Amino acid sequence: MKKLVNYSPEDIKKMVKEEDVRFLRLMFTDLLGTVKNVEVPISQLDQLLAGKLMFDGSSIDGFVRIEESDMYLQPDLSTWMVFPWGDEHGKVARITCSILTSDGEAFAGDPRNNLKRVLDEMKELGFSDFNIGPEPEFFLFELDENGHPTQKLNDQGSYFDLAPMDLAANVRRDMVLELEKMNFQVEASHHEVAPGQHEIDFEYDNAITAADHIQTFKMVVKTVARRYGLYGTFMPKPLSGVNGSGMHMNMSLFDKNGENAFYDKDGEGQLSQTAYYFLGGLLKHAKALTAVCNPTVNSYKRLVPGFEAPVYIAWSGANRSPMVRVPIARGKGTRLELRSVDPSANPYLATAAILQAGLDGIKNKIEPEEPVDRNIYHMNGQELKSDHIEKLPTSLHNALVEYAKDPIMKEAMGPHMYQNFLDAKNMEWTAYSQNVSQWERDRYLDML
Repeated sequence: MKKLVNYSPEDIKKMVKEEDVRFLRLMFTDLLGTVKNVEVPISQLDQLLAGKLMFDGSSIDGFVRIEESDMYLQPDLSTWMVFPWGDEHGKVARITCSILTSDGEAFAGDPRNNLKRVLDEMKELGFSDFNIGPEPEFFLFELDENGHPTQKLNDQGSYFDLAPMDLAANVRRDMVLELEKMNFQVEASHHEVAPGQHEIDFEYDNAITAADHIQTFKMVVKTVARRYGLYGTFMPKPLSGVNGSGMHMNMSLFDKNGENAFYDKDGEGQLSQTAYYFLGGLLKHAKALTAVCNPTVNSYKRLVPGFEAPVYIAWSGANRSPMVRVPIARGKGTRLELRSVDPSANPYLATAAILQAGLDGIKNKIEPEEPVDRNIYHMNGQELKSDHIEKLPTSLHNALVEYAKDPIMKEAMGPHMYQNFLDAKNMEWTAYSQNVSQWERDRYLDML
């Protein structure tokens, strides 16, 4: 884990001069996980550093009404980053911001602020850090002559293939090089199972930094892909009949002494009681969590049997068919891996919801069911029932029903975002339900 650099305003001004930075991209994330930015000339740097830059929040999903629109951008100086690409007009630097109301208070509708709030609750329980190691997957499609994405893949490779089958190796390499220039600690880069599908893993970090990195990572993937005439998409299931894209979340809690609170050399499986309670919370709230961790209609086209995505609420060690896996690493590396999350999730909200569910397990001493060490996909209905294994929701609608009746989700999201998220996603489901698809026309038009 790379130590955060606490840049001072003077450090930043010096780097602006040395790097010939001409524009500032002030980034934040809306309710639905879309990265937003306000780009200003470098002449506005002093205003930004003084916390005086404002923007209109009324047009941002899930933010505020028009009569409450003026909001401040509060820069997090540790996120200062000069993009490694530039043009004849000079370089562009980005800085991630949190949102303040016109009264200078942390805005409750900012997902980043909300994650900080849940982390503060975690610290009140005696923990110092919640570390996250994300594994985002994505597809690369060719662009047409007008620069629009097609459904044509540029390779037919599969898991860990080498060239010539993996024609995107150079693209991934360039992505890794750009990320490293931006101080990412990249651990691995490889072709995934499906044709055109890829994964780049970067080192774990504290929850806020890891969520920031996910958003920056998505931007780098899309930027580099365009150089090659490709489009990078984090849509969970862009193609039928192949594996979808997940974003497995590896996680661990650390105590105030900097020790991994999930590790106990004398515990069962060398896991601490804290780890088991946290796991119990994840499993108990799994159905409601799914609405936040798999927040699109398309997410549920991935969560089906046969394509390696988890479908069942269970946990195990080496077995990869349950929702939660416990990798073999112990000591500092002891962690839980939640395999159901996909890259359409807002990383700040997903992390907050996961953490809140785990903390509920710790506070209420929720014991998990016994681990399942065989392939759940091969178990019949009676076997699933006898092992108390339930299914994850099979649609966004079903997940939203679970979300609405689980009070832990309201705690995780806060009242402002809890209701706005529910309203937005119900509208999405309604729009989908009312749409007549080509599949329906192909199947029924001539038959009925």
